[in-house]
Amino acid sequence: MKFWQVLSFTEPDQLIPLAQAAEEAGFHGVMLSDHLFFPGKLESRYPYSEDGTPGFDGTTAWPEPWTTIAAMSAVTERLHFGTMVYILPLRNPIELAKSLGTVAFHSKGRVALGAGAGWIREEFETLGVDFKTRGKRMNEMIEVLHGLWSGEMVEHHGDHFDFGPLQMSPAPGAKIPIYIGGISKFALRRAATLGDGWIGTGQTPDEAVEFCTTLRGLREEAGRGSEPFETIIPLVVPPELDLLRRLEGEGMTATTCYPFSYLIGPTSTLQQKRDVMMQFGDNVISKLG
Repeated sequence: MKFWQVLSFTEPDQLIPLAQAAEEAGFHGVMLSDHLFFPGKLESRYPYSEDGTPGFDGTTAWPEPWTTIAAMSAVTERLHFGTMVYILPLRNPIELAKSLGTVAFHSKGRVALGAGAGWIREEFETLGVDFKTRGKRMNEMIEVLHGLWSGEMVEHHGDHFDFGPLQMSPAPGAKIPIYIGGISKFALRRAATLGDGWIGTGQTPDEAVEFCTTLRGLREEAGRGSEPFETIIPLVVPPELDLLRRLEGEGMTATTCYPFSYLIGPTSTLQQKRDVMMQFGDNVISKLG
């Protein structure tokens, strides 16, 4: 089983040394979250809380993921990097392919795109991007990205993106996996048919088994049952070893360690965070990783 440390809500000036500490502790990788900004007037409803209110505001730091990952990859050798999750349809696929492809090239393939459709309408409206078509645009973007990362001369003529022959270099050198986030039926089907994996949102053990079963069925329906597939599920219960072994047998390939703000408070020192990761490495990763 693989283990990821979630670095959401972490003080930005600690991220680079935390990447080094995560590698030392034995984590497979670290994940960053993504928002361009927090709107002054938020009317969109947060889908993962009962009252629709997010657990963050305009003071929450959201460092740009790919430049931050580039910096972290430069001081590590084995650690992998991903996003949980990057708001894919908010962006231009050609610009993203260039940025992420370059990071993948320099990190020697240690990067993955964890992608979601997004929920803050105000972000889309500010950038002049249609919020209603984000799902269909996201599906098309996945095809566009894979084509651009091939390093070959490609063209695309779709419903949302249209461009003639072009070639992007340097090519990443290896496939950049795309993990789809979200628990809607659309997100699950997108992961099963177009993605290389799925990222959960914080599940109970029973929910984790249910999602693994659903994804397995959808992948078989799509003719992809034999292809490699990552099922990354954050759990809302402590990481007990027997439980993790059971869930691995059900198809869960990876889980996460909570953001530090959930474990030791909204602010903490670098040493406190390091201690948390080292303890997780000793108690969990060394026995199951």
